[in-house]
Amino acid sequence: MQALSITPLPIGFTTAIAAATLPLIHRDPFDRLLVAEAIKNNLTILTKDQTIPQYGVSILW
Repeated sequence: MQALSITPLPIGFTTAIAAATLPLIHRDPFDRLLVAEAIKNNLTILTKDQTIPQYGVSILW
């Protein structure tokens, strides 16, 4: 992680609540956490999942 300058993001209570309140476009709870974190921090998600872009987040694949 250090060699790639990756910083882990803690999943806190506010992120969990945000994920729980997202529209039920995606049923996978972990993916919903990723979406909530991406929205919160204006991040791009690296995925080939075709459902995630429906949340309006930036994706790269």
